[in-house]
Amino acid sequence: MTTQGSGTESAAEFAHVEDGFERLWTPHRMAYILGDKPTEAAGHGCPFCAAPQKPDAEGLIVHRGEHCYVVMNLFPYNPGHVLVCPYRHVSLYVDLTDEETTEFTALTKQAIGALQGASEPHGFNLGMNQGAVAGAGVAAHLHQHIVPRWSGDSNFLPIIAQTKALPVLLEDTRSRLVAAWPTD
Repeated sequence: MTTQGSGTESAAEFAHVEDGFERLWTPHRMAYILGDKPTEAAGHGCPFCAAPQKPDAEGLIVHRGEHCYVVMNLFPYNPGHVLVCPYRHVSLYVDLTDEETTEFTALTKQAIGALQGASEPHGFNLGMNQGAVAGAGVAAHLHQHIVPRWSGDSNFLPIIAQTKALPVLLEDTRSRLVAAWPTD
């Protein structure tokens, strides 16, 4: 049924079940849910092998090192959620070379500094999920999450609706982080 003169359906006419919940639809997440999952082979569908092959803005690269790089998380938990990744397609932290491990750690520290300069978070979550059973969405390519946190940044949406409201675009956050990246 259409609303008089508007040509659109009235919200009251939509099929629904009264349960007391509002809905925040996030159809963009279906690209992640239904998308091809990387295989163990380097470069074969691996987003962390593909990102460094693109220009920085297109690949959402924040900073490039010699052995590792920092990239925006395409499906962030919070604004500024970045990942530290080795260029080499390796799945476990213990498989990094000494040089990769040193740079991986240095880039983690630099990313925290850039996030502090760009958005002044109150804290951080750092973590690596190694293996699908541990929660790694891309288990074949090691990556460490750096998630900035603010007092009160968590509400009912992630808990009840498995949805996160993000007030800043990835491109805008990336630009702020690039500008705030520490220089040696």
